[in-house]
Amino acid sequence: MAITALVRNARPTDFPSIAALNADAESFLSPMNEARVERLHAWAAHHRVIQDDAQVAAFLLAFREGAAYDSPNYRWFSERYASFIYIDRVVVASAERGKGLATSLYLDVFAFARKTGVALVTCEFDLEPPNEVSRRFHERLGFEEVGKHAYNNKRVSMQATTRDAV
Repeated sequence: MAITALVRNARPTDFPSIAALNADAESFLSPMNEARVERLHAWAAHHRVIQDDAQVAAFLLAFREGAAYDSPNYRWFSERYASFIYIDRVVVASAERGKGLATSLYLDVFAFARKTGVALVTCEFDLEPPNEVSRRFHERLGFEEVGKHAYNNKRVSMQATTRDAV
């Protein structure tokens, strides 16, 4: 079965799995318990999962401009761009890494951007502490640095792409 066939909208029954996946990746992400997942889901423009058998193997959470989201990185983009989709986080279960799941989720958000008429897709990755895997991944997908942002002992590279095809 093609990986893209497994991509679907996140549902409330997925929230415990999403919170658990996020907890496993907190060295690069902000904490997110089930209540926070529920709140962010309500604000999200695009919240998708990849289901493998009966469990969530990966998820992506993205916001449009104008969301009530309180993330400093989201606010950074909001202060600079009138129209965008901000990929807040993508997490793949450790046992599922290297299978193209994150790429499938990004291609899915690019399709959503095209469908909704949004030309700019944004995100960030850590510079301090460094996340070299994320840097290479975003570079491969056509993202470019549009600025840097520092907060809470972190420094991040603010990224954007129009992907010409988005």
